[in-house]
Amino acid sequence: MADTHPVLLAALAGFVCALVFASIPVGPINLTILNDGAQRGFVWAFFIGLGAAVMDTIYCAISFTGLSQFFDHGLVKAFMQVMGFVFLLFLGFKFLLAQTVKVPTKLDSASEKLEARIEQKIHPHSAFATGFVRVLANLGVLIAWVVLAANLMAHDWVDEALSARAACVSGVFTGTTTWFLILSYGVSRGHGKFGEKTLLRLQHISGMCLIVTALFEGAKIAWDLAQHKI
Repeated sequence: MADTHPVLLAALAGFVCALVFASIPVGPINLTILNDGAQRGFVWAFFIGLGAAVMDTIYCAISFTGLSQFFDHGLVKAFMQVMGFVFLLFLGFKFLLAQTVKVPTKLDSASEKLEARIEQKIHPHSAFATGFVRVLANLGVLIAWVVLAANLMAHDWVDEALSARAACVSGVFTGTTTWFLILSYGVSRGHGKFGEKTLLRLQHISGMCLIVTALFEGAKIAWDLAQHKI
């Protein structure tokens, strides 16, 4: 049982992390599902999400590769905990204060150019390929997973064992797919009720949740500093 506990913890951490960040309704995938799901139905929308989930999982797996060697020193763990706090707080306020569903970033133009180049070469016609390519071209997704993976390991929610990292990646796929399944069903059955206003409201809720999580993380860091654990 002691051997399975780290694996279960890693799987749960990956699932929750993916479910939370996939449900933040910003970016091309959620908007594509929103637009296409109402017109082409549940199956088409879900396969867009499935393609996105596969590429999301690949980026997560890449992020975990080789990260374990950086956590031999306590200073690195402390630095990643602080970076995680700043990252969550930044995203939280960005989504909470957003006036539109699409929150522009400096990476958007680079991602759009990369997506255009990839689409010229691959010519995705299926729903799965559309979702896969759009996440592949989104540079922000890779950066986010590098930060998230590093923080999961810094907090010992995912240990250095290959089995734990594999379980976390599996949890990420399950969590991401679960969100896109819910979104696709809601859009296809909502008959226009599940629109951008709903996504904007969810975005604000996600922002508040991220801020609360960041404050909890900040309090934990302060406590560890007071106890000289960092």
